[in-house]
Amino acid sequence: MSTVAVTRLIEAPVASVWQVFTDLARRRDWLSAVTRVEVLSKGPFGAGTAWRETRPMADGGEITEEFHVLECVIPDRFVVTSPGIGADYTMTYSFVPVVSGRHRGGTMVTVVQDGGATQPGGRLLALIFGGLAAGTAEVAMRRDLDDLAAVA
Repeated sequence: MSTVAVTRLIEAPVASVWQVFTDLARRRDWLSAVTRVEVLSKGPFGAGTAWRETRPMADGGEITEEFHVLECVIPDRFVVTSPGIGADYTMTYSFVPVVSGRHRGGTMVTVVQDGGATQPGGRLLALIFGGLAAGTAEVAMRRDLDDLAAVA
């Protein structure tokens, strides 16, 4: 099991940040590393919501991942899961209002990704490439939060 966590201050109120982040139909418009988004569920964002997003890979290919919202507490947090190839991971997004100081009115967004191997081959790869995968995930999560900050 590996865990990666990233936190970013966004100079916008929680409601605005939540609205941008959970508007799946417009996700492709503001996420620079996403080339395609396909919403798989109907209705408002919440537990049970599902979507696929495609991102470019370093080798020039693409990877498509499917996400399912397991828990959702509007506008505080949500948890998504995504099955991988030999490994599954869960991401928890938290949106906390800044209530004092010079960034009052802003939002602290934290993303925690927990991943674990689901097959023996995945365990071996996690041992060999675990640090590299964690670093790649951290870079992607930081880029997504920077994109969110730019639009929110």
